[in-house]
Amino acid sequence: MAKGYWLTCYRSVTDEATLANYARVAGPAIETHGGRFLARGKPVKAYEAGLDQRLVIIEFESVKKAIEAYENPEYQTALAILKGSAERDVRIIEGTP
Repeated sequence: MAKGYWLTCYRSVTDEATLANYARVAGPAIETHGGRFLARGKPVKAYEAGLDQRLVIIEFESVKKAIEAYENPEYQTALAILKGSAERDVRIIEGTP
């Protein structure tokens, strides 16, 4: 079974303190559901479109597990904290076998 990857690209963050509060709640909620943080932060170097946006990559046992983690009540509580403080694009993709 291929692993699942949750990728979050931040277009903008208007409140860093709220983002930090969200992260304190979201991290444990994601890890409890099998997520393993592989990378998070701003690019060291940006090519092509040159977007210098925060990115988070989380690995799961499967796409199903990644979706379950996003939809679980604990993560939804964290997401409510972030509301209005960041514009993001969240994608869940299947890893290559």
